[in-house]
Amino acid sequence: MMSSKDKNEPVGAGQGERIAPEFSRRVPLAKIGRPLKDVVEASAEERAALQERFGLLSLAKLVCVFQLRRGADSIVLAEGHIQAEAEQACIITGEPVKEVVDEQFSLRFVPEADMPDDEDLDIEALLQEDTDDVPYDGRMIDLGEAAAEQLALCLDPYPRREGAGLERFVEVTPSDDELEAHPGEGRKNPFEALKKLKEKQ
Repeated sequence: MMSSKDKNEPVGAGQGERIAPEFSRRVPLAKIGRPLKDVVEASAEERAALQERFGLLSLAKLVCVFQLRRGADSIVLAEGHIQAEAEQACIITGEPVKEVVDEQFSLRFVPEADMPDDEDLDIEALLQEDTDDVPYDGRMIDLGEAAAEQLALCLDPYPRREGAGLERFVEVTPSDDELEAHPGEGRKNPFEALKKLKEKQ
């Protein structure tokens, strides 16, 4: 017979169980009978795990303040303020790029049973909303995982070190105005333009 301890232990994804999040702060729904303020902060071990999860060079800080209140039908409304300090690799040079996150956000924790199926999602409507829906099991919401997901959304997807990259590139493709000024020439081969540039040098 499986003990209660065994039932609570996470198992592999192949057995249908979820993998425990690296940063978890679960709050019972019953605790949010009245408006509640909760502050969650990732420990050094949790930050190291999140650093690996998101491919960061470092994660020195992750703190999130939640203002929670009950909505209709077991929905929990949350106003959040996330602060974080991270380093990512520059997409051009690979050098560290420091990033400070300090942003406000809004969430709705919705019971999983009430979340629409993927085929029923209205993508355009979702993009126009300021509040993101986060599924939960109907009993407890996880503020730690919500903060981690918000961090991923706030980080620059294309980190670039100042002074490295695109501003040094040479524009070799003529604009539409240039094509109109010189009809019949068409768009020149960019490699041919680079070859001529090298010959001049």
